[in-house]
Amino acid sequence: MESYANLLSRINGKMPQFSKGQKRIAEFIMNQYDKAAFITAAKLGETVGVSESTVVRFAVELGFEGYPAMQRALQSMIRTQLTAAQRIGVASDRMGSGDILKSVLEWDIDNIRTTLCEIDRSEFEKIIETILGAKNIYIIGVRSSAALAGFLGFYFNLMLDSIRIVQTSTASEVFEQVFRIAEDDVMIAISFPRYSRRTLKAVCYAKDSGATVVGLTDSADSPLALAADMSLIARSDMASFADSLVAPLSVINALIVAISMRKRQEIFGTFEQLERVWDEYQVYEK
Repeated sequence: MESYANLLSRINGKMPQFSKGQKRIAEFIMNQYDKAAFITAAKLGETVGVSESTVVRFAVELGFEGYPAMQRALQSMIRTQLTAAQRIGVASDRMGSGDILKSVLEWDIDNIRTTLCEIDRSEFEKIIETILGAKNIYIIGVRSSAALAGFLGFYFNLMLDSIRIVQTSTASEVFEQVFRIAEDDVMIAISFPRYSRRTLKAVCYAKDSGATVVGLTDSADSPLALAADMSLIARSDMASFADSLVAPLSVINALIVAISMRKRQEIFGTFEQLERVWDEYQVYEK
């Protein structure tokens, strides 16, 4: 994954070749990268006093196909570096005084649509086979990703044997729960910006123990995707300091449904039995 420092070096190296307008763009990106990554070419041009076409030419001069490609690279690189306070500032700039509900829902729709277009279907099928063939399945997600891990674990626990949801209160607790992971096991690790070191350390331990690691993350260049044996990529975005995890949750839903379809006869019997238990112990309000 290219760092912001590398992009900065590239801009500095080309600075003598830039026109006056391009130099203003370069200075804005270097000084306010958190804003530059999330505004349109037209808005960036208006901010620094150049035309939209000048902004596009600047991106091409840096080796990108166009402004959207440069913007995606910037977003990918800095997402892990933005503090919560910077995220709030970025969200404020993006939304302005507009309709917040509409904006956030449209971003989520966009993330699902992009995920659907970009996800590797063959990798998805391969992951299904790997999960079904595993002796034990460990599921780990830290901080906001813990909600995704818990959701996946809840439904997998109804369908599969030997599901272990790794509780992540402390680093030592993580290793105490995964230290028996072995060659026939699978770890499903979930991590989105800002990427958790605790998750990555658990992944390294699992791989060293011979287990297969399946990652759910936002980019093929993310630390988790680079460490995992197989990955599912789902787009996430920032809605202020909160992460948008709608697309990842949709991919998790697809995993749950795919597993249930493969084990439908067995699961049908399980749920018939569960319904009797739920009725007897009044689990659900009627």
